[in-house]
Amino acid sequence: MTITKGAGALMLLLSVACSPKYYVPNTQNVPMISAKGQANVTVAANGNQGEFQAAYGVSNAVAFQVNAGIVRPREEDNGDGGKGSLFEAGLGYYRNVSPNVLFDMYVLGGFGKMENDFPSTLTASPNTTGIIKADIVRFGVQPGLSLHRQRFSLSGSARISSLRYSNIQGNLIFGGVNQVTYLTDHKTSTLIEPAVTLRLGGEKFKLQIQIARSINLTTSDFKQDKSLATVGFNYRFR
Repeated sequence: MTITKGAGALMLLLSVACSPKYYVPNTQNVPMISAKGQANVTVAANGNQGEFQAAYGVSNAVAFQVNAGIVRPREEDNGDGGKGSLFEAGLGYYRNVSPNVLFDMYVLGGFGKMENDFPSTLTASPNTTGIIKADIVRFGVQPGLSLHRQRFSLSGSARISSLRYSNIQGNLIFGGVNQVTYLTDHKTSTLIEPAVTLRLGGEKFKLQIQIARSINLTTSDFKQDKSLATVGFNYRFR
């Protein structure tokens, strides 16, 4: 199993597997704000996480966004599991390249918590707790380009961020490796996360599907999820 926190949202997040994971990407908030006073709300989820995202156009060039998310995958049959949360905010610039094409870029900052709980390891390591937890901070930028029409939009975005763990606590031995030492030795990472977001529906209310990849440029085999898919709903209003 595995756990993580990350956002739009939201979160840093968490996932289930047979070994600890310390990062799962959250859904990228691609609000497509294109005018002052425009607002955007999204809820998105998959089997492991749920997220809420919102954005607002402050002026004809500047918008802000906020994202929150929780991750709580189902426990394994042996009791292994975890939980996570993320809150994130960002300020961005947008420009209407043409009536149907929008460019935007957001500067993002978020914080969260993650915990892995592996009681299955206690038999082999009876003098441990089987738990590791840490605080997470993530800062980055997210440029995006969107093609939009009344009932359809397609967006490409790429979040580039720095991820840092602190206040690492616990006592978990997994695969003969002290996981507190492992995470301390890998407490900073640089990530690039391309994503594609599709929206279909009415003028204001649309179904949203997002798929994303997470590439760790610092440690390619870092214990993390490398992909994400969520489904949700998006509502735009003034």
